[in-house]
Amino acid sequence: QLVESGGGLVQPGGSLRLSCALSGFRSETYTIGWFRQAPGKDREGISCISGRGGNINYADSVKGRFTISRDNAKNTAYLQMDSLKPEDTGVYYCAINGMFNRCMSGRMDYWGKGTLVTVSS
Repeated sequence: QLVESGGGLVQPGGSLRLSCALSGFRSETYTIGWFRQAPGKDREGISCISGRGGNINYADSVKGRFTISRDNAKNTAYLQMDSLKPEDTGVYYCAINGMFNRCMSGRMDYWGKGTLVTVSS
């Protein structure tokens, strides 16, 4: 089971920190990815982190503003989102798989139900 939390309403330029809690999985054996689905758009890969954190990818749209991290001892991953823009609005999902190279394209094995992020003044 994957459970996202930390979404909400934030003004442009603000920050949010999303969490993804894993249960029933050995965290360090899985790549974790964050994905976003904006209203009326397809789901897109935002960021991925390998099992031990040695490999990380970001979508160009969030580079320099978002930071992915994980704490395997807590079976939790995080997405720190700074300098938020209205176009960052959407439902954010975390997901896991066993292959880092498949993550950004969304080829994941298990998904959470998502948390809504709204960036608006």
